[in-house]
Amino acid sequence: MADPILPPLKPIPIKDRTSIIFVEYGRLDVLDGAFVVVDKNGIRTHIPVGSVCCLMLEPGTRVSHAAVVLAARVGCLLSWIGEAGVRLYSAGQPGGARADRLLYQAKLALDDTARLKVVRKMYELRFKEKPPDKRSVEQLRGIEGARVRKMYQLLAQQYRVKWDNRNYDHADWGSGDIPNRCLSAATPCLYGICEAAVLAAGYAPAVGFIHTGKPQSFVYDIADIFKFETVVPVAFQVASRKTHNPDRDVRIACRDAFRQSKLLKRIIPTIEQILAAGEIAPPEKPVESVEIAIPNKEALGDAGHRG
Repeated sequence: MADPILPPLKPIPIKDRTSIIFVEYGRLDVLDGAFVVVDKNGIRTHIPVGSVCCLMLEPGTRVSHAAVVLAARVGCLLSWIGEAGVRLYSAGQPGGARADRLLYQAKLALDDTARLKVVRKMYELRFKEKPPDKRSVEQLRGIEGARVRKMYQLLAQQYRVKWDNRNYDHADWGSGDIPNRCLSAATPCLYGICEAAVLAAGYAPAVGFIHTGKPQSFVYDIADIFKFETVVPVAFQVASRKTHNPDRDVRIACRDAFRQSKLLKRIIPTIEQILAAGEIAPPEKPVESVEIAIPNKEALGDAGHRG
């Protein structure tokens, strides 16, 4: 058989993609080889799914089997969210956690000494200073909470926004005040691209170090490092405008902030940096393990991508 004329398509690395696109009231499908959103009038809107990091699917969205297959093939994360992003119902994994990186991550999380070192590194990266010595994870979490509340207050003063505290109801989007609604719309944007990066790097979203017990615990850990330099200032800035459509304005502003800060290029190197702080070598494969019967072809995408 003759060799193919064109080489196989290579997925675009996560760092070079557009961050997020929100979709509502339409059907995602693959028509004539293209990934499209079809509205109730039959109008097609093409989405370059291979160059998008994450698609946020709001209520009113339907997805075909072909669309899910194509999104998984090119490594685009699909996330099913509530109105304005105030809930995350589910997320489709575009790749798969690599066994070596998953075991490495779990080994760090299960070792108390290594876990504390990782948490201290997260604290250092988040607040730009080393945390106090001889503090447990629980004590660092308490210090972090106090600082976060103070940072909310300072940003509210900077943008002249009335602020009481972080208070919102997942079940009632309209019950919160404008600043809280803006924050609730902004944080899912960050969670979406962080989860896509975690999966692309081959790690498990559920194995966290500060946050635990949730399907996205590690996603929250990583997102918190970048939250106050990206989405939180954006949310207060939008809230100060007294806009009539805060959730939409926040999403657009978050997209621009991600692009300006080149966030997608920084997430995976940051993950590697904080895990390396645990000072534990990745585990070796057991000597009695069975070799792969059919060797995998050379990977085309990021480390955790199935391509």
